[in-house]
Amino acid sequence: MSNSEYGTDRYPRFQGDASFDVAIIGGGYTGLWASYFVKKLEPSLSVAIFEAEQVGYGASGRNGGWISHMIPGNRKKFARTSQGAEGSRALQREFITSVDAILSTLEDEGIDADQVKGGMLAAAHTVAGYNRLVTKREADFSYGLTEDEVRLLDRSEFQSRINIDDVHGGLFYKDVARINPAKLVHGLAEAVTRLGVEIYEHSRVTSAESGVLKLERGTVKALKTFICTEGYSGPLLGSRRLIPINSSMIVTQRLSEKAWDRIGWKDMECLNDSAHTFIYAQRTADDRIAIGGRGMPYRFGSGTGGSGETEQRTVQQLQAKLSAFFPGIHFNVDHAWSGVLGVTRDWNGTVSWDPHTGTGASVGYAGHGVTAAFVGGRTLAELALNRTSERTSLPWVGYQTRDWEPEPIRWLGVQTMYRLFGVADTWEESRKLQQTSLIAKAGSRLAGLHE
Repeated sequence: MSNSEYGTDRYPRFQGDASFDVAIIGGGYTGLWASYFVKKLEPSLSVAIFEAEQVGYGASGRNGGWISHMIPGNRKKFARTSQGAEGSRALQREFITSVDAILSTLEDEGIDADQVKGGMLAAAHTVAGYNRLVTKREADFSYGLTEDEVRLLDRSEFQSRINIDDVHGGLFYKDVARINPAKLVHGLAEAVTRLGVEIYEHSRVTSAESGVLKLERGTVKALKTFICTEGYSGPLLGSRRLIPINSSMIVTQRLSEKAWDRIGWKDMECLNDSAHTFIYAQRTADDRIAIGGRGMPYRFGSGTGGSGETEQRTVQQLQAKLSAFFPGIHFNVDHAWSGVLGVTRDWNGTVSWDPHTGTGASVGYAGHGVTAAFVGGRTLAELALNRTSERTSLPWVGYQTRDWEPEPIRWLGVQTMYRLFGVADTWEESRKLQQTSLIAKAGSRLAGLHE
C-alpha cells in the first residue's frame, strides 16, 4: 500500500487564481466527507479541497482507528438546548446508525480500510471504575441505547474476549468498528477525486472572508466555503474558539501466535478503559496492537506539535499499560506518533452554517472524530445546499460555547485537569475505592466533562 501511506505527496500545489462553487479548507475526514456529499447531492457543482500539508496530515491520519457510536461532547449539555432531551437522543441515534452507514459507503466505493465491526470493550481495572461503567450504561439507556447495544460484562465474560489480567469486568458496545486511519483517509481522497473533486496539497489558506480565500500562492473565489480544520482551526476561527489537545499512539511489533493465544482478542474489538487517564486500542490487521493516550495533553499557546514527534516518556507509559494488561508478554514498540484533536471549552462539537456569508464549519470532535467527521461533513453539505434532513436539526447544529481562557490560564487549567485525573487513578487503585474519587470529580467539573 505504498501509494496510500501517510507522508506521500499525491496531489498538486495550488497556484494562481480560480473560482469554485464550494471551497473546502482541510484535507481530513470532514473535508473529504463534505466534498463527497456535496457531489452526491449536486454532481454539477465544482468542488475543491485545500490542504495546508498533506491529505490526512492532522487527526485523520493519526487517530486510534475507531468508527464509533460516541458523540463529540456531553449529552446532558446538548439536552439543555431548545431541542431538549429528545434532541440529544436523536443526536446519539444518528451516530449509532452512522457506523453502518460509513461501512456501507466504504463497501460501495471499494475502500479497503481494514474495517471490521467487532464492537468495543470498556475495561474496568478498579471497583470504582466498574461502578462508573454501570452508571454510564444507565445514562446510555436514557439517551436511547438498548440492552442489545450496550451490555454489562463480568470478569470472566470480559476475559473470554480479551484476557486482561486485572480487569473487574466492563461494557461491550455493539456499534463500533476498527479501521486503519491512513487507509481510510486516502481511500476517501481517491473516491472524491473520481467524483470530480479537486484536491490541492501544500496549499495553506491564510484567510477566508466574504467568499475569497487567500493562499500563499494564489486566490480562490467561492460561492460556499467550508472550514474543516479541527485542531488546526485557530488561525481561521480564532485561537480561543477551540484548542488542540494532543493524542499519542504507539504500535507494537507483530505478536506471535502464542501471544495471541494468551491475549485472545479474536473478534477485533476496539478497547478502552474506565480510567480517568484512559487508553484506546485496537488489534491491527497485521496482528500488532495500536494503543493511544493523551501523553503531553496541551502545548502552551495552542501549539500543534508539527509532524507528530512523541515524547519517550509517553511511549514508555503506553508500553507499561500493555505490560500491565498482559503480564508475561514482551512488547516491542515499532512506531510512535502524535496528533491533535480539536476541543471546545465545554468539549461539545458544533456544526455551523451562515447562509449570509456562505461559510460553515464542523469542528470540536474531542477525540471522537471518525464518525463525527462523517456526520458533520454530511450535515454541512445538506445545510449549504438547502437540503433539510434529520441531521440539519440536531442540537449540535448552531451550538454555541464560550471561548477558552487566555494564556497562561488556559495552559494551567488543562495541565491541572490532567494532573487531577492522574492522581485520581492512583488514589482509586491504592485505596481500593468503591466510587469515583472527589479528585476526579473536581477535574471533570474543571474541564466541563461532567454528564
